[in-house]
Amino acid sequence: MNMEYSINRQWSDQYLPAIRRIVGAHLLRAAPDWLDMRHATDLMMLDGRDIRVAARVRRPGYAARYPFDFTLRSQVASGAMTELEKVVNGEGDWLFYGHAGDDGVSLDLWWLIDLRAFRAALIRHAMNGYPLRCGNKANTDGTWFKWFDIRSFPTDPPLVIARGGRLWPNPKSIGALELKH
Repeated sequence: MNMEYSINRQWSDQYLPAIRRIVGAHLLRAAPDWLDMRHATDLMMLDGRDIRVAARVRRPGYAARYPFDFTLRSQVASGAMTELEKVVNGEGDWLFYGHAGDDGVSLDLWWLIDLRAFRAALIRHAMNGYPLRCGNKANTDGTWFKWFDIRSFPTDPPLVIARGGRLWPNPKSIGALELKH
């Protein structure tokens, strides 16, 4: 494991308690009355199988500039498998994508994304030319990211499971709604 990964992982892990609270709230549902009355069941898991959640937290300052974009690492200098490759290959069920607040604890803006819907949109984009707004961005450290504009995804299946944060529900408060790319 390289030092840069360790530093970035340690930084992003400080947000795991907040991410667990947010994602956990979307895994439980109220049980139907008949289960409550007969089987002492008030809450049920959304799905009986493992739900694997990828989590990405951007450093403070990006929410205002890119409120509707999410990024996935698409190339690293080491040649290791990237987030984008893993997701395209079918790994992960959901993606938690958040923008860190200046206080080091809160999340200014976050999205819970259904990766099955994401993969379906990529297939539509590749096969039928569905107009996803996306692009590539290079970082100074030799890594590359692919950015995607959430607003450009098909409505069915829905990409966004949930959204929130200190700057939500009024995205106009975090910047203009026009495209930044």
